[in-house]
Amino acid sequence: MDITNGITFRDPRPGDFGYIIHRHGQIYCQEYGWDGSVEIYICRAMIDFMENFNPATDQIWIAERNGEFIGCVAVCKDKQRRDTARLRFLIVEPTARGLGLGKQLIQKTIDFAKGKGYKKMVLSTQSILLPAIRLYTAAGFRKLCDEDDDHFKPHNSHGELWGMDL
Repeated sequence: MDITNGITFRDPRPGDFGYIIHRHGQIYCQEYGWDGSVEIYICRAMIDFMENFNPATDQIWIAERNGEFIGCVAVCKDKQRRDTARLRFLIVEPTARGLGLGKQLIQKTIDFAKGKGYKKMVLSTQSILLPAIRLYTAAGFRKLCDEDDDHFKPHNSHGELWGMDL
C-alpha cells in the first residue's frame, strides 16, 4: 500500500473489479450520454484482464481517500505488440478530480512498465474524453492513429490509439 497526499493506492480486493465496471458505466453514461454498451465493453475487457493477469507483467491500482474508491488504473502486456505495455481502465471519480490523481495513476503505470522492461506503452481512448487526453498528452503520450471501433453509443466519439516510448 502506498499513501500520497492522503490518497491510498492499494492492490485490488474482491468486489473491486465489478465496481470498476459499474463506475465506468455510470460515469460515462452520465457525462457523455453513452448507453450500456460501454459497460459491456469494459466488462469484456476486465474479464480478459482478470483471466490473463500475470503479476510479472501486469498491475492494477485502486485509489482511495478515507476508505472510499476515487479512481483506478491498470497496466498489462499488450497482446499485439512486442515489448509494449497497455494502460487500461483509467477512471477518476468526479469528486476527486483536480487533485492530480489522474496524473499520479498514469505515472504509476509508466513507472511500472519501465521497471518491467517494456519499451513502449499504448492506450485506447475515445476522442470525446478530452480531460483524459490532456492527461495523456502531459505524460508524454501522442496520438498514433484512429481506431475502428463501434463500442460506444450514441456514436458521438471515435476510438484513438495513443502511445509513447519508455
